[in-house]
Amino acid sequence: MKRKTFVLFPSLGVGHLNPMVELAKHLRRHGLGVVVAVIDPRDDDATSADATARLAAANPSVTFRILPAPATASPDPGAHRVRRSLDTLRLANPVLLEFLRSLPAAVDALLLDMFCVDALDVAAELAIPAYFFFPSPASALADKESETTKIRLYQFKRMMEGKGVLVNSFDWLEPKALKALAAGVCVPDKPTPSVYCVGPLVDAGNKVGSGAERRHACLVWLDAQPRRSVVFLSFGSQGALPAAQLKEIARGLESSGHRFLWVVRNPPEEQATSPELDLERLLPAGFLERTKGTGMVAKNWAPQAEVVQHEAVGVFVTHCGWNSTLEAIMSALPMICWPLYAEKAMNKVIMVEEMKIAVPLDGYEEGGLVKAEEVEAKVRLVMETEEGRKLREKLVETRDMALDAVKEGGSSEVAFDEFMRDLEKSSLENGVCS
Repeated sequence: MKRKTFVLFPSLGVGHLNPMVELAKHLRRHGLGVVVAVIDPRDDDATSADATARLAAANPSVTFRILPAPATASPDPGAHRVRRSLDTLRLANPVLLEFLRSLPAAVDALLLDMFCVDALDVAAELAIPAYFFFPSPASALADKESETTKIRLYQFKRMMEGKGVLVNSFDWLEPKALKALAAGVCVPDKPTPSVYCVGPLVDAGNKVGSGAERRHACLVWLDAQPRRSVVFLSFGSQGALPAAQLKEIARGLESSGHRFLWVVRNPPEEQATSPELDLERLLPAGFLERTKGTGMVAKNWAPQAEVVQHEAVGVFVTHCGWNSTLEAIMSALPMICWPLYAEKAMNKVIMVEEMKIAVPLDGYEEGGLVKAEEVEAKVRLVMETEEGRKLREKLVETRDMALDAVKEGGSSEVAFDEFMRDLEKSSLENGVCS
């Protein structure tokens, strides 16, 4: 039996590329051939370009192919950001089609990001089984009342045309959502395809080298901090906050008295006129000097996977991206939710109200500022109170269940085996010999 080959087609942006690469690594661990086809990032998207190069270098067993970007982007630049992404990816269909036809060996399955729904047409033209990879919680598929889901109705309806959906989650974490999906809640007028919870698939951190000279400066700094003493703040690849908000965070952190590691990006209002990040000017006068013994501000980026695993970190202030959430779960790290964009507000509701693995910050709604007093209060709640202790216990339980899911015989491994059996069955039904 020849080795099966999968082509993975991620959406635009680092937040979608990272989990797709984790899926690629999972497939390689099972002895499968993998090609990740990435649309060439825009000239102004240096973050995605850097991430693609870094991930390709770090994963030599996975084949990466850069596809030329569509000549035109979304025809309606004023449309909702989800619609713009869908339009841009639809316009990439001819490039994807040409690429798949150029491959020397037959492709056994096309694994599509949740935004690449119109690539189903390419899969149909080439008679390739198409599955979706959903890098968000399964609850986002089942929550039919949310505004985000209503906006994405076209996207979700097309996903129902796939052979199945692989979700970066695990059964124990989302029983209500999985039950609702099985009952056909997602799109009532169409049968729901098989849903395979195969996660958590997360970055295990950079294992190359162990010397301090090869580690980010923030990790060396964390090595010198007491266990569970540091507040880590990072807001994703697009998480740039206004200057006024940065000052409120700084005051809140300083007033809390707790150690912190804070990733800061240039405010949106300054990115065009002041591309260089000037912390002395952006943060309160004297803040960096007063906190130099207890805090560290990292410019633009920190190795998040390694940071959340570090024993010195005691709480994670997060934008509620699902990759970040799963990384925190795997480290039993309590979270403070500050959703900034896209589906993150819905993730916050799921994390706080259903999963009970995080506490929310108040004040960001309707574009408002989260005040320094709120930052201080929530940091103290998690780090100092009985409620924070119970939250940590919940995260330990959740991590243990996640580890159970991905071990041999665990629910996620069973789901992956089921996916492979269903793919084999589909291939036989279509007369494809493997």
